[in-house]
Amino acid sequence: MFDLFYPRNCVQCGAPSPEALPHICWDCLSDTPKIEAPFCVCCGDPVAGDIQHDYTCFACSRETPSFDFARSAMRYEGAIGMALRALKYKQAVWLAADLSALLFACVLAEYSEVKFDYITAVPLFPARFRARGFNQSALLAASLSRRMKLPYKRTATRRIRSTTTQTGLTAPQRTANVHAAFRQGLFAPAKDKRVLLVDDVMTTGATVNACAKALKKGGAKTVHVVTVARG
Repeated sequence: MFDLFYPRNCVQCGAPSPEALPHICWDCLSDTPKIEAPFCVCCGDPVAGDIQHDYTCFACSRETPSFDFARSAMRYEGAIGMALRALKYKQAVWLAADLSALLFACVLAEYSEVKFDYITAVPLFPARFRARGFNQSALLAASLSRRMKLPYKRTATRRIRSTTTQTGLTAPQRTANVHAAFRQGLFAPAKDKRVLLVDDVMTTGATVNACAKALKKGGAKTVHVVTVARG
């Protein structure tokens, strides 16, 4: 009966009963590039070439982000890109569990020594939430919190103004678009907390940085970012 509502087929190739994840087969998962070193030690942006030392990208060197570190599991390509788009735009909410498994693996690999107090997600503006019916990043964060056995704080931050989609904007335009768009939440104090901030995709990092800035203004001790994919 369960499979009637949540079909057990690979989201990309349609193979029945995938084994890698419930809705992503091994072949499609292995064909999607993983985020691997070398990458910026701060924002996690991969760099081509053979680098044998800690590397900080130009953007992080020019202006230190508000978050402490950011890491992503996979590239925004192939089966992972398709799954994220299906989750976000086609209400395929059952894919959140698959994608949170990738988040969990990334956290174990990159943040194994960090002790977080709680997990939160980049919030949607209320009108956008009502139109979509859910926040895909919140679904991912809630699923990850169950895997990590950590509290999930939905109200740690709030989006106080509507913003246009970041798609198609340049890096400076993305930063301007989300400037002062977030504020600390009213019912989940951040003071002295070590926060794990979840989002679905990170491109330039403008959105998670603006959200992390609100948490830091609220007194957060550290803010680490984890996303399923890197654009």
